[in-house]
Amino acid sequence: MVTRRAFLKNGGMALFGIGLLGGIPPFIAEAAAREKVTRLYKKGKILVCIFQRGAMDGLMAVTPFTDTYLQAARPNLFMTPGAGGLIDLDGRFGLHPAFKAFEPVFRDKRLAVVHGIGSPNNTRSHFDAQDYMESGTPFDKATASGWLNRAVGLLGHDAMTPFSAVSLTSAMPRSLYGDNPAIAIANLQDFAIQLRGNPAAANVAAKSFEDLYDQTAPGLLKSTGQESFEAMKLLQKADTRNYKPAGGAQYPNSALGNALKQIAQLIKMDVGMEIAFTECSGWDTHFGQGTNNGVFARSASDLSDSIMAFWTDLGTFQDDVTVMTMTEFGRTVHQNGTGGTDHGRGSCNFILGHDTAGGIVHGDVRPLSVENLEDGRDLPVTTDFRSVFSDVADRHLQITGDKNLFPGWSGTKAGVMA
Repeated sequence: MVTRRAFLKNGGMALFGIGLLGGIPPFIAEAAAREKVTRLYKKGKILVCIFQRGAMDGLMAVTPFTDTYLQAARPNLFMTPGAGGLIDLDGRFGLHPAFKAFEPVFRDKRLAVVHGIGSPNNTRSHFDAQDYMESGTPFDKATASGWLNRAVGLLGHDAMTPFSAVSLTSAMPRSLYGDNPAIAIANLQDFAIQLRGNPAAANVAAKSFEDLYDQTAPGLLKSTGQESFEAMKLLQKADTRNYKPAGGAQYPNSALGNALKQIAQLIKMDVGMEIAFTECSGWDTHFGQGTNNGVFARSASDLSDSIMAFWTDLGTFQDDVTVMTMTEFGRTVHQNGTGGTDHGRGSCNFILGHDTAGGIVHGDVRPLSVENLEDGRDLPVTTDFRSVFSDVADRHLQITGDKNLFPGWSGTKAGVMA
């Protein structure tokens, strides 16, 4: 018998399972099952962000293959177009062959590349650079919220669902820290929701369910509470374990592939998700970086194959979705003595969607002679990551509060959206 329910915050419902690896709390499931779904959530645009942790070598991902300085700096890593080599994009830049799954959408002007992107803060610490990028304030470590959490608050909701912002990770990413509702789900089959980084959830974690759920079902299931239970019902009834991707999509059996497959499920279930986040590792290529094979190629293949399986799986939902990658910084122009590259500055990112200015390598990459390098060793950051992130958020999600989204930033947008 249902005896306790949920809590409300700021007019919207934040619903959390506290350490419940076994799934949805029984009393919540029962309350949801007793109510009839009356309407679906308003269908909106969705931004999917993928953090490439470890710092991707943008000069290997999208190589300025006509640059003789780069060729001299990387005698064992430099690649050229041709059989088994780079995919010539525009006569100057070549896509690494492990990213070959991206070629059709680039040619179809659905995929944009931004080169020389990075943070104005020149730290080469993975932890600090990721923290700055996810907070969106590259010179302020005291920022409590993440830029994606702030984006949730700027979307102008009349009502929110528990799934407005979802991270398919084992813990809440820095990007989604903040006061606006966000959840981290390690696996839809477990519905294991992590509380770290969400003040509202952290506050209630110390309380018992008896304290939290002190309202009866009829009193709770109103307004946003009703919508939240509708979302819970949809998720509970979905057969996530036996999900069949559409369009013949074949996801890699990897952490990223599985995460994107679950994001696709949530999108198709129409539970009101507007922002999704996940991540992949393996980009810290200090040694054994390789060319056609090696550490970089394996990571690149997983990223592109996972994203394109996701894109195929979406089908008509593609119209509502934009995918954007990010990485904390790039790698050195010169290879090191162990067949790899060390921490650098500028890198590149990928933006996939029907509203991108695709088929273009955006950004300013000058000849890589020593006088053009940052600190005499790195690809300079010529595009502030905030100019890209704000462009995507503004044009795709229709967010217009740049000063709130990225406090202290007054730059111009990158022009990567159509």
